[in-house]
Amino acid sequence: MPPVTTVRMRTETKALLDDLKLTPRETYDDVVRRLAESAYDDEPMTPEEIEAMEEGIADIKAGRVRSLHDVMKDLGDDKVIRSRTS
Repeated sequence: MPPVTTVRMRTETKALLDDLKLTPRETYDDVVRRLAESAYDDEPMTPEEIEAMEEGIADIKAGRVRSLHDVMKDLGDDKVIRSRTS
């Protein structure tokens, strides 16, 4: 068995980890390792993706944005937004 260490955490954090277990028998080490490994993106962004992000950032800086409410209104679904924010 590989070396192990003790980690202190709040009870609330442990409860969050419990909720993230895929099976009741999954260890906390497995849960933490799975979460840590999923935080890394092993596929670099394509030049097209980078360009699209840069265009989006430029649009935001230039004020070319629309609110979610306006978009939903155009789609005919603004009542849903209004009822959730009221």
